[in-house]
Amino acid sequence: MPHSDTEPGFVSLVSAGPGDPELLTLKAAKRLSQAQVVLFDDLASGPVLDHADPQAQLISVGKRAGRPSARQEHVNALLVEHARAGRRVVRLKSGDSGIFGRLEEELIALTEAGIPFEIIPGVTSASAAAAAAGMPLTRRLTARRVQFVTGADVTGHLPEDINWAAVADPSVTTVVFMGQRSFPKLAQGLRDHGLPGTTPALFAEAVGHPHQRLIRTTVDELATMMQRAEVIQPGLILYGPLAFHGDQAPDRP
Repeated sequence: MPHSDTEPGFVSLVSAGPGDPELLTLKAAKRLSQAQVVLFDDLASGPVLDHADPQAQLISVGKRAGRPSARQEHVNALLVEHARAGRRVVRLKSGDSGIFGRLEEELIALTEAGIPFEIIPGVTSASAAAAAAGMPLTRRLTARRVQFVTGADVTGHLPEDINWAAVADPSVTTVVFMGQRSFPKLAQGLRDHGLPGTTPALFAEAVGHPHQRLIRTTVDELATMMQRAEVIQPGLILYGPLAFHGDQAPDRP
């Protein structure tokens, strides 16, 4: 660790977007080009890192379900260590860092260490998936609310404290992050709380990457598919009145 009289550096918590480098914001690209150290997630690597200074130190700190991952405490310690050494640090996070991105833990660590920081928002994978599928996330009268929920708690299982009335609301666009493994159980709960199994659903895999895949289906059909599928690529699930099944959108009110 540097001496206590070392001038602290600065940390930019940068959202990389869903993976398509063209969806990176201008501010995010600028911070990457100025950084001396970049701590990046697996899903925020690839062409996005081409914007980094060639002399920058690149450190992978990705977390992937079912694979060896960097512990959050280790990531926090690296941020503080490099900033205290007076370096310009970018913490590159996939999607928008404020949505299921463990942003708060890193903010707490930086605040407690007295390290100045900024947050740079980005395109969420939910917005990117909807755009790729040619659908809006909201519509007057039909889907007046959109909600982002997680399909996995800290143990990787379906959370036990789900607000079933909210997630089973048929007039809402619901986006499920990290829900591939738990969706069959979630779908059963949705049916038990009144959401028809025929509700349109969209499965978006590897959004923003060259091997992106979009599957239009229904809640029931998707639950069956998820029971058989091996989770390899990150995926996002959207269901509700606007995730229409097939080529025809529902009639507008």
